[in-house]
Amino acid sequence: MPGTQLPPRSGENRAPDSADTGNPENPMHADIIQQAMLRRMFRLRDICILILAVLAVFYSLYFAAAIILPFVFAIVVNLLMVGPMRLLNGRLRVPKPLAALVLIAAMAALVAAIGLAVSVPAAAWLARIPRSLPTLQAKFAVLHAPVHALQHLYDHLAILFHARAQGPQASVGAEPATLTRIGSRVLLGTRTFMGEFMTMLLMLFFLMTEGDSLLRRIVEIMPTFADKRRIVQIATQIERNVSLYLATITIMNLAVGVLNFLQCWLTGMPNPLLWGVLAFLLNYVPIIGPLTGVVIYFLVGILAFPSIFYALLPPAIYLCIHIMEGETITPMLLAKRFTLNPVLVMASLMFWDWMWGIAGAFLSVPLLAVFKIFCDHIDALTPLGHLLGGPVRPRSLRTIGPPVSTTAPAK
Repeated sequence: MPGTQLPPRSGENRAPDSADTGNPENPMHADIIQQAMLRRMFRLRDICILILAVLAVFYSLYFAAAIILPFVFAIVVNLLMVGPMRLLNGRLRVPKPLAALVLIAAMAALVAAIGLAVSVPAAAWLARIPRSLPTLQAKFAVLHAPVHALQHLYDHLAILFHARAQGPQASVGAEPATLTRIGSRVLLGTRTFMGEFMTMLLMLFFLMTEGDSLLRRIVEIMPTFADKRRIVQIATQIERNVSLYLATITIMNLAVGVLNFLQCWLTGMPNPLLWGVLAFLLNYVPIIGPLTGVVIYFLVGILAFPSIFYALLPPAIYLCIHIMEGETITPMLLAKRFTLNPVLVMASLMFWDWMWGIAGAFLSVPLLAVFKIFCDHIDALTPLGHLLGGPVRPRSLRTIGPPVSTTAPAK
């Protein structure tokens, strides 16, 4: 009859009832629970392995800094040299090895000239710090905390140069010995720096001459065409965006250094070239660098000028220059092509400063930019790349796969 459900015949398979599957004593239910527990254990194991792998990478980066840092600096400087290298090799038809040698020699000569010009004044100011603490205490009778902070900063600088900090009670007659000792320690530190600097230049030469062939071989070993295209896109975006960022920042930092040199010379600050170079270097470190420069300019002004109000003029001009450059001109030049979340920039700065010290602070933004470009071209990391900053561009965020539809589906 219609509507009447016949009972199953003998030998026919019957679908398991909900009551049967919900019964804990049912073997099928026990298998489902066991498989779910195994999947959860495997997922937990994968997470633990990933955490251990990340910790192992950080451990290697920390203890292999002497080897990794020159290579990372060589990569960053190579990205900065993309424009001049194309000019010499592409338009002027200069062979790659010769063009690389010319650019590296010019950069090394510039660094050596600036280093020789500012090393002696820097060592003299470093030796002057402990003897100047009584003067600061007299001018800041109501503010003892900055003086103690300065003493703490000097202790760290003395440890950095392997020199013993000399107390405020040091006599004036001990100045030559102190200056000689600090100068010798600086020379020892300079020897280590020069060794790493020469290693960086050697790596830079091979990157400038053989970087394209290395990328070509990496593309050749990729198994699929999609992977080959992804590698080419990542390399192109890194070269284009990071090179643009480094070139723009370097030009703006050079302008900041020149303006601060002029304002120190006009206001009567001693050693204006030293403070101009310092402003140029500190501007590479976001947020913390300019703030440190303002404090240093203020302390130098206190020691150089008799009036506290007149000593406020150099740091005030420094701050105005930084605001004009960092908050107006540079964002206007980079906003359409390259933006990063300021919170994550600060987090990257603190992490790499902890990992590699001052060198890590200089490399924090370029490394974050490279990581963002990788995230933008890998589907699984696209949300993380969007979190790091930048405008929303669905097609550029998913370079592999079907295009993202931005229109509503038809009803």
